Amino acid sequence: MRTEISVKKVRGQFVQQVEEISGQDLLACNQCGKCSAGCPIVGTMDILPSQILRMTQLGMEDALDSNTIWICASCLTCVARCPKGVDLPRLMEALRQIALRQGITRLDLKELPPALLRELPQLAIIGGCRKYMR
Repeated sequence: MRTEISVKKVRGQFVQQVEEISGQDLLACNQCGKCSAGCPIVGTMDILPSQILRMTQLGMEDALDSNTIWICASCLTCVARCPKGVDLPRLMEALRQIALRQGITRLDLKELPPALLRELPQLAIIGGCRKYMR
């Protein structure tokens, strides 16, 4: 797959929407990689957090298809390590919101076994619904 990069894309609607929802200046990131190096769950991600940020900076909506945006635990380790103060969990949440608005979802409550629903803490179910569903 070939992705074209242009000024129109870099400052386009997708980037503006992510910045508006997240409250972050995407161009503040200088791609040092400290967010990915310190992430405790980076081993389960398909794309590194720093790469998701770069894709978003470049206006690549392919970031919405990544499992990384759904796996991010919002533990704030990346924020603590970032020399520029970029709040990556806010970016991940913005990408999840945009994905959900486009109908991209990772959780269907109807597919969960009834026994699991009985055992899970209600807070976990609500948190999952908030994170993974519209």
